[in-house]
Amino acid sequence: MGLIESLLRGWQRRQLSDPEWAFLFDPPPPDEWVALDCETTGLNTRTDEIISVGAVRIHGQRILSSQRLELLIRPDKAVSAESIRVHRLREQDVEGGLSAPEAMRRLLHFIGPRPLVGYYLEFDVAMLNRAVRPLIGIGLPQPKIEVSALYYDHRFRQLPPSHQQGNVEIDLRFATIMQTLGLPTRDAHDALNDAMMAALAFVKLKSMG
Repeated sequence: MGLIESLLRGWQRRQLSDPEWAFLFDPPPPDEWVALDCETTGLNTRTDEIISVGAVRIHGQRILSSQRLELLIRPDKAVSAESIRVHRLREQDVEGGLSAPEAMRRLLHFIGPRPLVGYYLEFDVAMLNRAVRPLIGIGLPQPKIEVSALYYDHRFRQLPPSHQQGNVEIDLRFATIMQTLGLPTRDAHDALNDAMMAALAFVKLKSMG
């Protein structure tokens, strides 16, 4: 860990609303990560809400499918028809879900200090941070690993040197990544399925160096 990162984590730890959350800054279990994904009422990170979260732990080259988390979250606002067409979660499906604070509490205890893995993780983290900050005082402090960035680097290294110039355009669609890596796919826009696929891609890319 570099000096700047160490100072940032020290500052974040001091911002915690309660010492109960200090475990988020413990050393993570060796060679472990958590892949996660969220389904939301829309794509606006300031106004839309999380309605489901899926997460699964990874140890070394193994996806620990028995150590997974799947949560439905009750939103404050109505679920739009447009978002239902994407994730197929209707208002009656989530009305009995957890409150956002309770869901975040369970998620944080599941993740612990493990680094996070995901596909276009920036969006999920932005959504989660809005729900996490009121609970612990800061956003998610864990290191983040973006699967599409790992895939881009992998594909870039495969190009002949004459093509490794500037910003090379590479197809980063999730379906393309899974197909190119020869990995099985699950129904998309289901939080746990997407987390499992991100975990598969991460493990495969990590094994390819």
